[in-house]
Amino acid sequence: MSIPARTLALFISDLHLQESHPRTADAFFRFLREHAAHAEQLYLLGDIFEYWAGDDDIASPFHARVVQALRHLSDTGVAVSWMAGNRDFLAGDGFARAAGLTLLPEPHVALVGGQRIALVHGDAECTLDARYMEFRGMVRQAAWQAQFLALPLAQRKQIIAGLREGSREAHTAKTCEIMDVTPGAIEAVFAATGADVLIHGHTHRPALHRHGGKRRYVLPDWELDGESPRGGWIAVGERGAITRHAFDGTLISD
Repeated sequence: MSIPARTLALFISDLHLQESHPRTADAFFRFLREHAAHAEQLYLLGDIFEYWAGDDDIASPFHARVVQALRHLSDTGVAVSWMAGNRDFLAGDGFARAAGLTLLPEPHVALVGGQRIALVHGDAECTLDARYMEFRGMVRQAAWQAQFLALPLAQRKQIIAGLREGSREAHTAKTCEIMDVTPGAIEAVFAATGADVLIHGHTHRPALHRHGGKRRYVLPDWELDGESPRGGWIAVGERGAITRHAFDGTLISD
């Protein structure tokens, strides 16, 4: 099932694009051609790449292909916006210029179809994970990023590979509750933004949650190279209706 012909905005996150996952990448490119191209706005809410070592890595063939696809979409008139995730927070102005997109602060409020929608990646709201929150606070500092980006690209990639391996090992020892967002953090986002709708990713637990009269939509991660393909997006139609879709465009009922 295709999304409505006139779509005001699409929201996706957690594709974890990487050369070793070609089916996932192809599904993303197909999404851009068949769905995002018919929307007025596209919001990329973090972890679009499996990792981003710095804007000087744009020239790698795989990254260049992704950047060119986003640029093509932007050049057709679709407003493309990007929010950093925990995997690709080093994407900077050089990447934004090349891809023709706008970098968003977090949280960000999007006014779409009469809806005031708060946007976050979701990792900052996993406040029970004290070790990760400490790490996040460090790597989001401008001084740390400047020092890291001053290292040779190959060295940065080696460091990131080590961090990714450590992250996989750490996840096996963490409970689901620790790796999920906390109610207090979610309520804080609603209070700070004045929004009635919140959209985020990161947790890989797609769902619609109700917080009193407010709604929280969780985006799915994308993985089409494994045995159980998954992925999808959220759409806002011209009258403000919010719908969830699987990676093949099928409508998901709430």
